[in-house]
Amino acid sequence: MNINLTFLGQMVSFAILVWFTTKFIWPQLNAAIEERQKKVAEGLAAAEKARAELKDADAKVAIEIKQARQQAAEIVEKAQQQANQIVDKAREDAVAEAARLRAAAADEIVSMQQRAREELRGWVGRLAVQGAEKIVQREIDASAHKAMLDQLAAEI
Repeated sequence: MNINLTFLGQMVSFAILVWFTTKFIWPQLNAAIEERQKKVAEGLAAAEKARAELKDADAKVAIEIKQARQQAAEIVEKAQQQANQIVDKAREDAVAEAARLRAAAADEIVSMQQRAREELRGWVGRLAVQGAEKIVQREIDASAHKAMLDQLAAEI
């Protein structure tokens, strides 16, 4: 065997292998590598886009939370105002009821005083008649002297 012939055969085999690889295998490997690079680039772009969207969503959530807190504060303020109005109204109602009860009590007192005066006048009139009977030693007719007894009661 001749080394030159073997070497030449190996060179021809290697050249065929290189040609075959560059013609059929290398384009497919290159296409797969480029597709993989494209997918990785798209994935990185999608991740960056998602990160930006997440940042925007966080900002929107912060704004929504701020607005919700403001609304809650407004609701609490309105509730406090309504509670104060209810307390004030109840206080006014209680003062009005107390004034009404005082007026009713004052009217009742005046009415009781009037009845007591009338009753006292009646007693005084009867006592006067009884005293006059004893003085005169005879019975005085109350119906006959009614005008005089009424005048006496009015003076008392």
